[in-house]
Amino acid sequence: MPHDSHAPEPVILQLSVPSKPGVQGITDGLVHRISADPGKAEVLDLSLDDEAIAEFLVRIAHSDTGFLARTDSGERAVAIIAATVAALMGEDIPTALATPDLNFLRGLKPPAVEALRTVLLAIETDQDEVATALEALAP
Repeated sequence: MPHDSHAPEPVILQLSVPSKPGVQGITDGLVHRISADPGKAEVLDLSLDDEAIAEFLVRIAHSDTGFLARTDSGERAVAIIAATVAALMGEDIPTALATPDLNFLRGLKPPAVEALRTVLLAIETDQDEVATALEALAP
């Protein structure tokens, strides 16, 4: 290299791995209007007490079919996401229902989100506040 030439400056690039095709965000398309026909999916009424919901989640978390959750409460919608994740991880479901960890849920990696979405198929409601409440889980 001649004396009057400068070494080229390094170019810093930030690379990221693209997300897997088909993997949705934690709440993308999750909220639907209440349907008359849930198909093969079981329906969980979120007005049930926490103990009944926890028992349901223990049973359904590792079954071959997912479930639909029905609620009019945005708070309950966030809670069922947290509780479903807890059920899949073998964690404390009642605690997740009572005090969802929003930071933890926002940080879920794509494989965990995919696992969640294969169990919790949809949250059905007629209340717009439910979708608004789930915005708290946006990254």
